[in-house]
Amino acid sequence: MTGFVLTFSCGRKSEVHEEEKIEVVVTIPPLAEFVENVGEDKVEVTVMVPPGASPHTYEPTSSQLKKVSQAKIYVKVGSGVEFELTWMDKLIGINKDMMVVNSSQGIDVMGNDPHVWLSPLNAKTMVENICNGLIRIDPENEEYYVKNKSQYLQELTELDDYIRERLEEIENKKFLVYHPSWGYFAKEYGLKQIPIEQAGKEPSAKEIKDVVEKAKKHNIKVVFVSPQLSTKSAEVIAKEIGGQTMSIDPIAQSYIPNMRIVIEKLTPAMR
Repeated sequence: MTGFVLTFSCGRKSEVHEEEKIEVVVTIPPLAEFVENVGEDKVEVTVMVPPGASPHTYEPTSSQLKKVSQAKIYVKVGSGVEFELTWMDKLIGINKDMMVVNSSQGIDVMGNDPHVWLSPLNAKTMVENICNGLIRIDPENEEYYVKNKSQYLQELTELDDYIRERLEEIENKKFLVYHPSWGYFAKEYGLKQIPIEQAGKEPSAKEIKDVVEKAKKHNIKVVFVSPQLSTKSAEVIAKEIGGQTMSIDPIAQSYIPNMRIVIEKLTPAMR
C-alpha cells in the first residue's frame, strides 16, 4: 500500500511540473506584453504581426496559423486594425473553440484610427479585458491573474505620470508624423499630431507643400516616422524644413520602455 502511495505522489508531482500553459495568440506585439504581464508563466503567447511588420499588409505564415488552431484565446485589438479586418473571420474559422477577447471593449474608438493602445490609459482598459479573458478560461488562478494585473496597472500609472511630467513645460503642442498613429496619445495629453500620410496614401505634391508650410509656421524641425513604413516622403519634407526624420515605434512589444523612449524623443522636438 505504501508503495502505491509513493508512486501516485510522484506521478502528481510530474503532472504539476509539466503544467500545460494557456496558448494565447495576439495581433500585435504590445498585446503580447499585456498578456505576458498578467499571465506570466501560465501563458504562451504567439504574435501574429511580428516586430518590424506592418499590420496594414502582413499575411500570417502557416506556422502561425497552426498556433491559432491550437490556441485557447485570441486577443484582438478590436479597434479596426487592418490585419484583423482582413483575417479575423478566417482565424476564427480555423479554431471555432478559441475564445476571442476584444481588448478595446469599453474604449471610445476615434473614427478610423485603430491605434488605441498608444494611450496608456487605454492600455489599462486593455489589460483589464485580457485579465477577464484569462480568468474565464482559467478561473482557478483568478487570484494570480488579478495580482499580476494590479502590479502592471501600477506600472502604467507611473508611465502616465512620467509622460505628464515631461510635457508640463512644453508650450508647442504640435508634432509632425508621417503615419497618423499617435492620435490617442495626442488626445490624452493635449497634443496635436500633424500627419503627412492621408487615408493610407502617399501625399500629393500639394499636400507636401501644405505640410511644409505648417511645419515652418510652428517651427517644427523633426518628422517622426514608423520603422514599419517607408520614410521617402518624410525625408523629402524633413529636407524642405531644414530638419530631420526620427523613428518612434507604435507597435514595439516592450510597451512601457518604448513609450518612455517616445516621450524622450518627442519633448525636445516640441520645444
